[in-house]
Amino acid sequence: MRLTGGEARGRRLKAPRGHRTRPTSDRVREALFDILGARIEGARFLDAYAGTGAVGCEALSRGASRAVFLEREPAALDLIAENLRLGPWSGAAEVVQGDARAALRTLAAAGRRFDIAYLDPPYDAPDLQEALSLAARLLAPGGMLIVEHRSTSNFEAPAGLDPFRSYRHGDSALTACRAPGDLPRA
Repeated sequence: MRLTGGEARGRRLKAPRGHRTRPTSDRVREALFDILGARIEGARFLDAYAGTGAVGCEALSRGASRAVFLEREPAALDLIAENLRLGPWSGAAEVVQGDARAALRTLAAAGRRFDIAYLDPPYDAPDLQEALSLAARLLAPGGMLIVEHRSTSNFEAPAGLDPFRSYRHGDSALTACRAPGDLPRA
């Protein structure tokens, strides 16, 4: 697994052993950052269900000002810590351990806002709609929610968000939704 763009392009990241964590493929990450384009520059980025942290590290490499990683699995948290040490981003990163829904609630209660929220929950997550609704509350005006999901699933955008772009690659799909308001970046 490697970073596909930005100041640390080509840098190899640590990957998990076994199948408990499903890292976002290089190809899907490239599509994600094609969707985001220049909006990543200076963005406050949320990487929920972060796994290895590859997406958040990529966001920082490509110019995000801050990235918050949400993850509950201890082995994945260790990978995130290792991958953050591989780049010059530790001061711009915050790692939150725990259940994603609980962490999203805590961030919302604290008034935190993000320009971009990326969620990559387990494909069979029974609580996906609740997590999406919580993440939507964290978006700054004009912010974007991008969700990785099974390509054969019927994705349902949270109320109030406008789905505007999708991408499919194999078993994975990305759906991008926009919050109302002015975009924080062009």
